[in-house]
Amino acid sequence: MSQDPWLQNYDATCRLAQEIAENIHERNRQQRTGGKPCKGEINMTLRASLQKLKQTVSQLKEGLLRASSSRQLMQSEADRRQNLIDDLLTREKHLNATFKGDVTEPEPSRSTLMAGGAGASGGAAGNPWLVNESDETRGLTFGEIKQQQQRIVEAQDAGLDALAAVISRQKIMGQEIGNELEEQNEIIDDLAHLVDKTDDRIRNETRRVKLVETKSASCGMLVVIVLLLIAIVVIAVWPV
Repeated sequence: MSQDPWLQNYDATCRLAQEIAENIHERNRQQRTGGKPCKGEINMTLRASLQKLKQTVSQLKEGLLRASSSRQLMQSEADRRQNLIDDLLTREKHLNATFKGDVTEPEPSRSTLMAGGAGASGGAAGNPWLVNESDETRGLTFGEIKQQQQRIVEAQDAGLDALAAVISRQKIMGQEIGNELEEQNEIIDDLAHLVDKTDDRIRNETRRVKLVETKSASCGMLVVIVLLLIAIVVIAVWPV
């Protein structure tokens, strides 16, 4: 399984920051215990490491910006990586301040002092710069953490694929409903046209019926007049 280059760079940057913290702690420990290391050489090495840390953090920021601009990352993953960068920036500033002596190293806790008491005589001391890991990643290697992150991303991708499938089905259903509505509208238009034609025919037939009624009334009156004329003539010529 190919690993995300950005995550690989982030892991390398975390290791570099951890190494710088340990070197600063060791330098300060030797100063407290009265050791005489090559202070100038150690400081030069630390300056070079801090400069490299600054450059790698900047590269991580640029890589995240490119990935976000090209929409290669989901918004939730982009936000998560931005939080990781913010933590690195905070840590970089603290390391620089500690290197310059602007701030002091955090005092070890009582449990650290008690646990490190036996090892102090052997030249080892607790490092207060060690990062506190979460329960989910404690005891895992960088490779296992990457695999865990990859599984999370794959699960998110699977969820998005399922959501996309549902949306696609809804789109198809919407198109089918739209086609059905168009067919129903065509049927309604045909019915409306048929009703209009029927209404015109009914009006025409009504006018014809009225015309026939008028003609029938006229003919009836004419017959009555003719019968009356015949009756008058018959009476006139009938001998008394």
